[in-house]
Amino acid sequence: QVQLVESGGGLVQAGGSLRLSCAVSGRSFSPYVMAWFRQAPGKDREFVASISGSGATTTYADSVKGRFTISRNSAYNTMYLQMNFLKFEDGAFYRCAADPAGGTQAGDYKIWGQGTQVTVSP
Repeated sequence: QVQLVESGGGLVQAGGSLRLSCAVSGRSFSPYVMAWFRQAPGKDREFVASISGSGATTTYADSVKGRFTISRNSAYNTMYLQMNFLKFEDGAFYRCAADPAGGTQAGDYKIWGQGTQVTVSP
């Protein structure tokens, strides 16, 4: 059973940076596409970024391109989301997800972490 645990959220001023981590336990995460989603109050869950099992292919939402970087470290079974130049509208509850096939829709993923809150002050 694969389990995901996020960390790294917090409060940051607009323009600042945060790095989220998603630790994977239970088995190797190499076969899985990994992704980050976020949800702000009153809004739908939104795709942020995904990374293939090999790490060779990454996909980003237009809203975060050029500011966020997704990566994975197989040695530590951990995925990361480096968030730079944060905007007020980036504030949301962030969750990581895993699936052998992946995609850009929440329904594409079967395994989810509990999430971590990111708050960006104006």
